[in-house]
Amino acid sequence: MINIIDLGDRLDTFIEPLSELLLEGFRENWREAWPTIEAARQEVLDSLTEDRINRVAINDAGQVVGWVGGISQYNGHVWEVHPLVVAADYRRQGIGRTLLKDLEEQVRIRGALTLWLGTDDEMNMTSLSGVNLYSNLWEKIQTIQNLRGHPYQFYQKCGFEIVGVMPDANGRGKPDIFMAKSLNV
Repeated sequence: MINIIDLGDRLDTFIEPLSELLLEGFRENWREAWPTIEAARQEVLDSLTEDRINRVAINDAGQVVGWVGGISQYNGHVWEVHPLVVAADYRRQGIGRTLLKDLEEQVRIRGALTLWLGTDDEMNMTSLSGVNLYSNLWEKIQTIQNLRGHPYQFYQKCGFEIVGVMPDANGRGKPDIFMAKSLNV
């Protein structure tokens, strides 16, 4: 059984496990995001502000198995998903989807209209990487292909749509894919 709790309820206990989860969860395909445990720990500490929401998935043994964060933007009308990470042994069990649904409810209560995220393609995982996105961008978005397990399709299954792309966000040919979901449904 997985329980979703607010990070504030167990803050002192979870800083290190969340740091390790973040480092491990992004190591393979997004290693530049948090390349060291110190960088991951700083990200956890940076998330502890009033304009942020932090929801943590824990298993029956009380271990951290997932984390979703939200950052308020545009006077609370829009919230960014940052981060979403699930421990490797717990992936493909609905935990990421459950964390996203929980975050949606948390921000909806606060009056949010939109939830959005950026999902980088730093490792040539989609057909949007390594190409000139300044020409025929919307055609390229419409015909996007997932070449190597990029998470954009997971987010689509959770109701998010691609709403834009920032070309070269992570270096030449390494875009950031912007996705959003209306909460007015």
